[in-house]
Amino acid sequence: MVTPEYVRDLIAQGLACEHLEVQGDGAHFEAVIVSTAFEGKSRVGRHQLVNKALGAQMGNEIHALSMQTFTPEDWAKR
Repeated sequence: MVTPEYVRDLIAQGLACEHLEVQGDGAHFEAVIVSTAFEGKSRVGRHQLVNKALGAQMGNEIHALSMQTFTPEDWAKR
């Protein structure tokens, strides 16, 4: 079974994150991701970066990922 820690590690290996939280039940996950890589990107562009970091596991081992993506500036305003 895929763990939230495994998903977190995949994202962290493929995307430099300032803050990263992942929760889930083994198939469906929720993530909060803060990265400077998101600066100037649309929501779709941000999600594409995360999906790229997850690679082939997305849609296979990881059936669903709900994500909130923030730049450090956006995160600081929360």
